[in-house]
Amino acid sequence: MSELPLTSPLLAIETSCDDTACAILSPDGTILAERVLSQTGHAALGGVVPEIAARAHLSALPAVLDETLRAAGTKLDDIGAFAASTGPGLIGGLIVGSSLAKGIAMAQHKPFVAVNHIEAHALTARLPGLTPTQIGFPYLLLLVSGGHCQCVAVRGVGRYERLGGTIDDAAGEAFDKVAKLLGLGWPGGPALEKLAKEGDPRAVDLPRPLLGREGCDFSFSGLKTAVARQIAPYGQEALPRQVAADIAASFQRCVADIMADRAEHALAMLPDATCIVVAGGVAANGELRARLEAVAAAHHLPFVAPPLRLCTDNAVMVGWAALETLKARADKNLDAPDDIPIAPRPRWPLAEVQAP
Repeated sequence: MSELPLTSPLLAIETSCDDTACAILSPDGTILAERVLSQTGHAALGGVVPEIAARAHLSALPAVLDETLRAAGTKLDDIGAFAASTGPGLIGGLIVGSSLAKGIAMAQHKPFVAVNHIEAHALTARLPGLTPTQIGFPYLLLLVSGGHCQCVAVRGVGRYERLGGTIDDAAGEAFDKVAKLLGLGWPGGPALEKLAKEGDPRAVDLPRPLLGREGCDFSFSGLKTAVARQIAPYGQEALPRQVAADIAASFQRCVADIMADRAEHALAMLPDATCIVVAGGVAANGELRARLEAVAAAHHLPFVAPPLRLCTDNAVMVGWAALETLKARADKNLDAPDDIPIAPRPRWPLAEVQAP
């Protein structure tokens, strides 16, 4: 990377959902320290309760921040810039994290970068050290998380083209809902993947919505309904273990088939793609990664998937997105952004992100 406008580390905060996270990165993107505290109380409630999540962030964030500073061996006075997820996400959590980062930045007279949470996922694959050489633009991003499922042409920092997305449920929502139908609780993705290893992915005939259809939109609502119909004959009785495993394996195979098909169509819409990148919490699913890697190999393209800890919500990706923004502005002889006035946004589409 060329010289950045920073000569001291950047501190980032992520509180967009139910993970309280901080990270400190050097100006070149080296991770000096990272901490993530995941809230566990939502499992008994069947999903994240926004008000409870916000209060938990408020309680936990100061200690997580202190732990991160200690781990990096640095003090607030040594930090050169601050960043925080400012949207999209749960508004209460966004307010907590961005307000703290803004307050410290103002007190320290340092720059604050408001980071789009989706953009942070989109740029994670460029983090130094993840690939032998930093991947170049444009590349195809498949963002698959609890609330997002879309194919994006990443053409540069702040330059994103949405090629397709879900028209109903996101892939992560489908995993969580099917897991709940199978009695696996929440969060459902990891539990469903574990159960699927015991099942036969060909045992249950399930639909593959939009498979082969032009474009790269997604639809998972019908697939979820089909699973519910498979379970309905058992009424209130607990599903036999093997039946549940077969359904889990068949559902997981369906999602992988759909994602691979949509990736093929997305590549046709982005013929100059340098690689395929998958990001977001569902990107931790092993079968999904394997299928997308096979698509990339068939097109003689590199496949990039961040380490599992960087697929779920984390502050490293927020810090890296901020560094990318600062570098892009410096390359155009622009000053550091004055993002203090930017209010947290529960909705912030990538299309509304401004290029430096």
